[in-house]
Amino acid sequence: MSRGVTKAGRRLAQVALVAAAAGLAVFGDAGPARAQQEGAPVRIDAVRSEALTQTIPVIGRLVAQQAGSVAARIGGPILEFRVQVGDRVKAGDVIAVLDKSTMAAERELAAAGLALARAELNTRQAQITLAQQELRRIEGLKTSAAFSQARFDDVRQQVAIAEAGAREAEASVTSAQASLRLADIDLANTEIKAPYDGVISQRLSEAGAYAREGDALVNMIADHSLEVEADVPSNRLLGLTPGTELTGRLDDGTAFTASVRAIIPDENPLTRTRAVRFMPRFSADTAAMANEQSVTIQVPVGAPRQIVSVHKDALIQQPDDIMVFVVTDGQAQPRKIIVGEAVGARYEVLDGLSEGELVVVRGNERLQPGMPVRIEGAS
Repeated sequence: MSRGVTKAGRRLAQVALVAAAAGLAVFGDAGPARAQQEGAPVRIDAVRSEALTQTIPVIGRLVAQQAGSVAARIGGPILEFRVQVGDRVKAGDVIAVLDKSTMAAERELAAAGLALARAELNTRQAQITLAQQELRRIEGLKTSAAFSQARFDDVRQQVAIAEAGAREAEASVTSAQASLRLADIDLANTEIKAPYDGVISQRLSEAGAYAREGDALVNMIADHSLEVEADVPSNRLLGLTPGTELTGRLDDGTAFTASVRAIIPDENPLTRTRAVRFMPRFSADTAAMANEQSVTIQVPVGAPRQIVSVHKDALIQQPDDIMVFVVTDGQAQPRKIIVGEAVGARYEVLDGLSEGELVVVRGNERLQPGMPVRIEGAS
């Protein structure tokens, strides 16, 4: 029973195939005629004018705007380090502490010197007051027989001497105040603090060592203020001006945008390149980045220029030339064109088309010159 059913099924299939073939034979010649009467369905795209900017990849690197060593501003034994390599610190955080006993004693000495200078100033000012009183008393005797011109001159000179001494004492007070301020600064500098936000990349000393003035204690990197530096061939600098927007990628493929900040006027005579600094803009979810990390920047080959372009799907390759179908008054008319460089999914048109003309980008393979078309959509 099953074998008989199978044979019957095969016969039905054969009949269906024959019928389908017959249908194609009957209606096959009518298809193009009907399409020509109703218009061939096509998609179109407009020829447009746009800026052409070609780019080449240039390898660059991330560079920290702030990076370097943090040094001791005064000399002294290191009591303790408060950071380890890899620690993130903020500006003002204490990195290390020096022994402050010597600086504290020097401050006390400076404070005592200031007190002594102020006491000397008070003494000089009292002497001025006393000399001025004596001068006024003698001046009151000018009309009496007891007046002595010589005594008057002596007292007036004593007033001048007392005033000069007071000025000297005032200078001593000023000097003592400056010494106290210097002692306060030295005492404050026993705490070595982070000058900016960043990460400790290296520790250069240990607790117990003696730090001389200017000795580097740690290295820091401000990893949140990174720029991009790339060595760009000098013949590719024409398209780069401050503020020019570019695209780039990190070595992990993360895309970002950047703008030109500065072109360093120092050319490498061996490679004929100049360093260019870019200000990158990373998204909030970008992974942690590092100083000297590799990046790729798309640098313009030259200055942007305006071109007329056509979609690549409109092009029909002929043995000797390239043509497109232009839609005019509902009909498709062939036209030979000359194309230039590729611009993404489009080609530069050197001759043959004007901005705004409509070309067929879908259905052009079955068109004939002058054939009516029915526009179904735009590319």
